[in-house]
Amino acid sequence: VQLQASGGGLVQAGGSLKLSCATSGFSLDNYAIGWFRQAPGKGREVVSCVSRRGLSTYYADSVKGRFTVSTDKAKNTVYLRMNSLKPEDTAVYYCAADTSLHTLVSLSTSPEYWGQGTQVTVSS
Repeated sequence: VQLQASGGGLVQAGGSLKLSCATSGFSLDNYAIGWFRQAPGKGREVVSCVSRRGLSTYYADSVKGRFTVSTDKAKNTVYLRMNSLKPEDTAVYYCAADTSLHTLVSLSTSPEYWGQGTQVTVSS
């Protein structure tokens, strides 16, 4: 099982980025995917999640209306489109997989699989 996040970079405030989480070794029909971020000196927080089969989505209040999560089953990839980026969005972004959407949203327990992070830096 592998998850590989990519697409991070340096962007000016108000700009956009699209992150990709390429998965292998499991089906997106059976696993929910979550996007998380961790800024320097802060804990890891949930950003957005998509349920198995892409039937439902979750967004943190801080990104609602600006970020969009989507799934391409043919490519086994989950995307996070980030618009109207703010300096406070600066963080390392990770994707993770679990059979439970609740686990991803709540982080009550650690998701089953984590990918490596991709750095997003938003300059003011």
